[in-house]
Amino acid sequence: MSLLLETTGLTRRYAGLVAVDAVNLRVAEGGIHAVIGPNGAGKTTLFNLISGLVTPSAGTIWFGGVDVTRLPPDRRAALGMGRTFQNIRVFGSMTVLENVLTGLHTCDATGLFGVVLRLPGFRRAERAAVSRARAALDLVGLADMAELRAGALSYGDQRRLEIARAMAPEPRLLLLDEPAAGMNPAETVALGALVRRLGSFGATVLLVEHDMGFVMGISDAVTVFNFGRRIFEGPPDVVRREPAVIEAYLGPKVAARLARTSR
Repeated sequence: MSLLLETTGLTRRYAGLVAVDAVNLRVAEGGIHAVIGPNGAGKTTLFNLISGLVTPSAGTIWFGGVDVTRLPPDRRAALGMGRTFQNIRVFGSMTVLENVLTGLHTCDATGLFGVVLRLPGFRRAERAAVSRARAALDLVGLADMAELRAGALSYGDQRRLEIARAMAPEPRLLLLDEPAAGMNPAETVALGALVRRLGSFGATVLLVEHDMGFVMGISDAVTVFNFGRRIFEGPPDVVRREPAVIEAYLGPKVAARLARTSR
């Protein structure tokens, strides 16, 4: 399996705080790779560095064999990187379809004159964009809600809408930042099935999530963070038994007690 994303020595400092500390991360193409860790471990800062919202203090980011360390977010998106955020960011007064179309702005190559004069090239691009947006809505199960106002959707459906918007440009890498946050158990199960389907749309998934049942049920590889550092990485069944991971989540005393009782 080929490598899609790699960070080497990736670091972000804020005055006296090191939020991400010399992280080496490798994400294989075609799978689901999760990043977990306690609150404040540096997971979202890592996502911000990868997606270009934050500039690294040191280190390098390679995406698809290209050094993207200093590229702005729009250039990374054009190369095939998509993202959702912890907090829902939909345009409530726009339709569901219009929300997804906003995610296709990086794919529009018709130019200003084509848009203003509505030249044939623009009309073809517009039809293609609508077709891609509807395909993304079908992928997430919202095809029949395309003309509804986005603000009228349930919380879980708004989360799905964000994924559809991020998937419409057909990214090679999709970063999902706590996609199951705030969902009820039924919504979380449905989301897990959706994330597994994203591979059929050509996307590799890198996700941050606190719901361990969700992570362990869908991931091919799991990287564990604590205090800005990568402390362990492996398949889910190995990660869940690793003492360093248990200690990071439950503290050294509880980890030691569990180790004694398991002997």
